[in-house]
Amino acid sequence: MSSAEANVKTWFFKEDGGIPNHPRLPVLLYRGAFSENTEQTEKLFNRHNWLNSWTNGVFDYHHYHSNAHEVLGVISGSAVVRLGGEHGEEIELKTGDVVVLPAGTGHKKLSGSSDFKIVGAYPGGMEPDLHKESESVTPAIRVKIGGVPVPDTDPVFGEDGPLLRLWK
Repeated sequence: MSSAEANVKTWFFKEDGGIPNHPRLPVLLYRGAFSENTEQTEKLFNRHNWLNSWTNGVFDYHHYHSNAHEVLGVISGSAVVRLGGEHGEEIELKTGDVVVLPAGTGHKKLSGSSDFKIVGAYPGGMEPDLHKESESVTPAIRVKIGGVPVPDTDPVFGEDGPLLRLWK
C-alpha cells in the first residue's frame, strides 16, 4: 500500500430512500491532499483529465449525479456535508481535502464557514445531470449509475493513484 493510499478513507453507502448511491464503488476522502497550495487544485484535476471544472460550493439539499463521477477539492474554509443520503455519514471537509464521489452518491452541505469554496470536476469532462432526493430512483437510473465507467486516472495522483486500485 502506498503512503497516498494509506491517507485515503473510504465509505460504501447503500441505497437510502431517494438517493441510490453507487452499488460497487466507495466514496474516497483524501484528507489534506493539498496542504499548502490549494490554488493548484483545479490545474491538477485538469492535468489528470478530470475536466469540466467549476468553483463554488455544495448545494444545501440532497442530490446526486447518475451519469458522472465527481471530485470536490476544498480550496478554502470548511463545511460539514452529509454523504450517502439522510442516513449517510456527516463528514467535515477542510481546506486541502478532496472527496471523490462515485456516480449516484448523495451529497448535501449541512453547514459551512463563510469562506467555504470547492473546485469540482468530472473524469474526461463528463457533463453531469442533477437528481434531487425528492425524485424516485428508477431501475433506469440504477442501470445508468452502474454503467458509468471507472476513470483512467486518479484526480489527485494521476495514473498511479489509489482510486485505480480501490475502484477496480
